[in-house]
Amino acid sequence: MAAEKRALRRALLAARAHLPEDGVHRVAGALARHALELPELAGARTVAAYVSVGREPDTRALVDELHWRGVRVLLPVLLPDDDLDWAAYEGAEFLSPARRGLLEPTGPRLGPQAVTGAEVVLLPGLAVDRRGMRLGRGGGSYDRVLARIEASGAAPALVVLLHSGEYLRRVPAEPHDRPVHAAVTPEGVHRFTA
Repeated sequence: MAAEKRALRRALLAARAHLPEDGVHRVAGALARHALELPELAGARTVAAYVSVGREPDTRALVDELHWRGVRVLLPVLLPDDDLDWAAYEGAEFLSPARRGLLEPTGPRLGPQAVTGAEVVLLPGLAVDRRGMRLGRGGGSYDRVLARIEASGAAPALVVLLHSGEYLRRVPAEPHDRPVHAAVTPEGVHRFTA
């Protein structure tokens, strides 16, 4: 299963590498619009999100709109062991370059458990399948986040943000993988029974 995941990751990352940068930014508005139509986001007071980098689906418009609406947006801070701490988003001017090309908030760290207070968790991913199984980059950061959320008894809506063509028939899954509730692409929302 691990080899199958690695091969699929390589193929998906190669496809993303060929996406024109202006095209990624051009569809950011559609991605944000569809995400903001989710009822879960409409009523959320706290959302865990992330700032996209490289050829990831562009999340900046979505993060800014949530912040503008008064939603408390938590962004990840990568720890040395690849686990995630969290800090509140206070605007683009309060983001700083970090390891692996990431942008992280400069404000106070809230601790890895802070994510358990979010009503919605927006997850990065490379693909999702019809069961809602998400394929991440393989670093395990979000596997730990999802396990932490489950252990806490919290039940936020889990939403993965993807490019067109990354909603697949099947994604290889291992016992530790957790399904998401929805995927948002520039074309719209795909719901699952996670």
